[in-house]
Amino acid sequence: MNHLPELRKKSAETLLGLYKKANAGHIGSSLSCLEILLYLTCDRMKSEDQVVLSKGHAACALYVALAQSGRIPLDALSSFYQNGTLLAAHPPCSGKIESIPFGTGSLGHGLSLATGLVFSQKYTNKNFKVFTVLSDGDCNEGSTWEAALFAGHHRLENLFVIVDANSIQGIGNTKEILDMEPMDRKWREFGFDTQIVENGNDFVQLHQAFEKVTSLASKKPKALIARTTKGHGVSFMQNTVDWHYLPMSDEQFEIALEETQG
Repeated sequence: MNHLPELRKKSAETLLGLYKKANAGHIGSSLSCLEILLYLTCDRMKSEDQVVLSKGHAACALYVALAQSGRIPLDALSSFYQNGTLLAAHPPCSGKIESIPFGTGSLGHGLSLATGLVFSQKYTNKNFKVFTVLSDGDCNEGSTWEAALFAGHHRLENLFVIVDANSIQGIGNTKEILDMEPMDRKWREFGFDTQIVENGNDFVQLHQAFEKVTSLASKKPKALIARTTKGHGVSFMQNTVDWHYLPMSDEQFEIALEETQG
């Protein structure tokens, strides 16, 4: 796990460069979950495990993490958001990338898809873990909680939910739009072993939370509520709704690069 901080610097540099080349937004959303995706793909997951990014607008962070873990070629990243690419603004629906089982982006779908993957193991005799990364906005959707009820009822122990709780969604502050707190209690009541990660942008805290939740002798699905910072690592992007959408100017790009490498 000691390699992850340096890998994060390299990944942030790559991510920012891809967004600048594409002149695209959703940078803040990707930076809030970059550590989560790097930890999963480069440290936690085995080769047979799957990751489902429900907050599909952060696809760039997913692509970078998959490339760093060797699940997609590094040189494929240069096609991000370009004409004819498989690496679109949201994870593709084509099935042509083995490491991306589903196209996502309409919030509330990712947990249902991940739950289906785990539930299918009852009939295929396969045994792999499925990690799905949700946003605050995902937790506003009824389909998320239908899937959570189903997963809890069927005791899908190979299902791991990580909520990227950065407190900001597309149109404002999460608490003002639809307050989901206390979120840990909700997941527990739906049948999940649950841990809060007070700093979800910290690799050590992520690791400790995973170790705690997996050490429990239960057959329940698992949920980690990771308190993160939107736009993490870039001062002018942090904790603002604007950077859910905005592309970077040349000057902003240089500042962001400097701050993420410091």
